[in-house]
Amino acid sequence: MSQIIQTDKAPAAIGPYSQAVRSGNTVYFSGQIPLVPATGEVVEGDITAQARQVFDNLRAVAEAAGGSLDRIVRLGLYLTDLSQFAAVNAVMQEYFSAPFPARSTIEVSGLPKGVGFEADAIMVLD
Repeated sequence: MSQIIQTDKAPAAIGPYSQAVRSGNTVYFSGQIPLVPATGEVVEGDITAQARQVFDNLRAVAEAAGGSLDRIVRLGLYLTDLSQFAAVNAVMQEYFSAPFPARSTIEVSGLPKGVGFEADAIMVLD
């Protein structure tokens, strides 16, 4: 049986999807873009500010599901400019510690609302 995960501490879905879905002990996160939950607007600032907001949003959804960023086993990172990869890596290390989750990083031609960064995740709970 699946359980829908929803929290006001992360941005509301801007389309026909859930913030995350738990199936058994696995939680599948939808992509998070750098929206400020209180306003629904894109965070101001550079890719570093965007990455921090994305990881803050992922943390809020993880906590709503009864977990934490430490329980994430896989991350998918999407950048519109792969030259910003190092900046996103630096921010990721503020939020995650070794052993790090498995990860893919992909350059894409565009993201919702014109943002430069999006991330999705898979988390496993006990």
